[in-house]
Amino acid sequence: MMNVAVHGEVLARFGHALSDPTRARLLLALREGPAYPSELADALGVSRTNLSNHLTCLRGCGLVVAVPEGRRLRYELADARLAHALGDLLGVVLAVDPTVACADADEKGCC
Repeated sequence: MMNVAVHGEVLARFGHALSDPTRARLLLALREGPAYPSELADALGVSRTNLSNHLTCLRGCGLVVAVPEGRRLRYELADARLAHALGDLLGVVLAVDPTVACADADEKGCC
């Protein structure tokens, strides 16, 4: 059974997915088109185990789907509008104040 997320929950799931650099890069790779896990792992320079964990997270967030192709799974964005949303986010210019750290700041003091 599938649940449909709306409004605030969609943004929270999207934010969680983007909060990890590897997941963000994975979403950007899938923005270019569907791909197989081995291709994605090679392109991102991560182990297949690590990639599998991130794909599981993104599936759980509802952002990607696995499409069976014979004995293999191909991954793609769950909704074509996500590609547009990612493109829009790439065009955003942030006004970062280096004197103010995020509540969840890492050791470098940035989000």
